[in-house]
Amino acid sequence: MSMQTLLGFDFGTKSIGVAVGQQITATAAPLEALKAQDGIPDWAEVEKIFNEWQPSGIVVGLPLNMDGTNQHTTFAAKKFANRLHARFKVPVETCDERLTTADAKSRLFELGGYKKLTKGKIDSVSACLILESWMENQY
Repeated sequence: MSMQTLLGFDFGTKSIGVAVGQQITATAAPLEALKAQDGIPDWAEVEKIFNEWQPSGIVVGLPLNMDGTNQHTTFAAKKFANRLHARFKVPVETCDERLTTADAKSRLFELGGYKKLTKGKIDSVSACLILESWMENQY
């Protein structure tokens, strides 16, 4: 994939973290997390994000067990990735997201202590880490 602006998603059944990234700088910034019901977001909200950022690609975090095997959420995340691809017609990649939530919590804590640790922020910082990790692995 050769692209400039990317969107990253940290899939969850109740909340989906979202980040926007730039391939040139290999950096990402958190956006407002999406509320989800059983892993299904408000697609109108997703469309607003797409219209605003017009990404040339998407990276969805793949939740795996520590030994690398699939878990129940892995299949739901793949389904979400497939829906994004079908709906928005841009390339979608998945990226191993093991340990990103713990990394996100420690990064937020460094930035401002416990008051920064809201669920939506953790999910979107996780989406940043997923996106940055994927971009780093492209080189």
